[in-house]
Amino acid sequence: MTVTPLVEIEAYLVQRVLDTLLREGYLGDGTPTRLPELDDGPWLDLAGRYLPVRPGRFLADWTVRRPAVAIRSGSSLALVERLDDVLALFTPPDDADPDDRTGYAVFIDECREAAEALELGERHRPAVLAGLSTRYGPTPSGITGSLYYDVLAAHLDHPVYPTSRCRHGIASDDLVRHAPEFAPEFELRWVGVPAEVAVQHGDLPPWWPTSGQLGLPERLVPFPVHPLTWHAVVLPGALPVETTLLRVTPTLSMRTVALIDHPGVHVKLPLPTSTLGARNLRSIRPGTLTDGETVQRLLAQVLLGEPTLAGRVLLADEATWGHAGHEHLGYLVRRFPSGLHGARVVTVAALLAPAPDGRPVITSLADEFFGGDVLALFDAYLALLFRLHVTLWLRYGIALESHQQNTSLVLEPGQPIRLLYKDNDGARIDPARLGHVPPVVDERMIVSDPREVSDVFTTITVHLGAGALAFGLAESRLAPLDELLTLVRRCMNEALDELDAEPDAPLLRKRVLDAERLPVKSMIIAGTLRSKARTGATDINKYYGTTGPNYLLSGRT
Repeated sequence: MTVTPLVEIEAYLVQRVLDTLLREGYLGDGTPTRLPELDDGPWLDLAGRYLPVRPGRFLADWTVRRPAVAIRSGSSLALVERLDDVLALFTPPDDADPDDRTGYAVFIDECREAAEALELGERHRPAVLAGLSTRYGPTPSGITGSLYYDVLAAHLDHPVYPTSRCRHGIASDDLVRHAPEFAPEFELRWVGVPAEVAVQHGDLPPWWPTSGQLGLPERLVPFPVHPLTWHAVVLPGALPVETTLLRVTPTLSMRTVALIDHPGVHVKLPLPTSTLGARNLRSIRPGTLTDGETVQRLLAQVLLGEPTLAGRVLLADEATWGHAGHEHLGYLVRRFPSGLHGARVVTVAALLAPAPDGRPVITSLADEFFGGDVLALFDAYLALLFRLHVTLWLRYGIALESHQQNTSLVLEPGQPIRLLYKDNDGARIDPARLGHVPPVVDERMIVSDPREVSDVFTTITVHLGAGALAFGLAESRLAPLDELLTLVRRCMNEALDELDAEPDAPLLRKRVLDAERLPVKSMIIAGTLRSKARTGATDINKYYGTTGPNYLLSGRT
């Protein structure tokens, strides 16, 4: 296996960054022009900085066709291609809003950290992949086997966020010791928390460490802490413990770890970093723990009333958690359903990731379960995906923030495809459709405008759950793009047809399938480049600063 050279990594990152800044409107609209002395393709004139583009289809009107920017240098044109030099071209002027200048400076650091992490990951990838077969064997099954696919997914970047490898402020050696792309193992640290401030809910596993095992007085409750967070914990009366207990390995979500000796149990812990935006903190607010459990119970109740979905949609148990009112002292014990030891459990984020044999993961899954037919697997997945989420939207007013990382395929020989969901604290819920107001802490989850539900449905289920995969499969030359988009449209249409009697079915069809443009998240603008005061975003993960062409219109027949 060859390692990608640093110069190629930098070019890759330049292209992704320019694509995103263009898509989110940060660079302005630009005027298409020609620069025949460079090539005969279209260039966008951005106030004297020229971006080589071609018409876009996924989320943007234009996409960058080569990782460079052209600028006038006297009477000629010069190409700027180095990452630092490209970023310098778009630095806000001295008289710009101070928040904008600060945000852009942070973004420059974010890009540099992402480049370093990409290079580090490439350097270690051959050894990591070589060790996977030893650890997980030829058939990585069950929840333990899902970690095999998490490692593969960790070497594939986020579908739209360009600097997803950046974990703000975490040094390279700490990444190697704790990030999923390196498949490390380590032991959890512990802190004794005064009983009067410790809030615990649910039943801890019988093997959970006790105060006595950790050498703590009985008045202190043991809280697990990620090794990278241990030194950041400052709480009056809390006592850090030198003893380490419970060996773990990171999942695709770096702050969630899997227990090596207790398959089927993961623990989510705060991390002193940000990902997918400088403001997107990886701490744990107490309210997210209760809200995640509330939505899990709500979904379980919904599934009881939907016989076509019962048994096809599985939910992780997120009812055991603890917090101490401190952003770095909280945990969630996630238990996965039993009976999956013989199944392939594969995060959607891994489907396009290269396996050790160089082929995308989805191809080996298609070989094993669908007679080698990738389109048949994609069809089965889309049919269930849309049947679930269209049902949630139309009958219950629920849109889940179930992005690729939080959704897994469950595949077994002779069984229909199933989906497994976790981490539901970012949902949007319309009580008018649900019939009651669920007891959530985060008031932003409760909405009255159907557009807020459809925006989450569109940007998560449609864009990330379906569209990004269709474009990725086409890029991998596994199927023609138009055929893939037709399949996406057909599967959503069929789900809508089954629920055609629901009052909002025409509205959902109009806003997604037949709209000329669709909402697009502005993740960098809201998460790093501009302050909330400037964007007006109440939730940086649900800020729709722009729209893109509806790529599903091409699938109309």
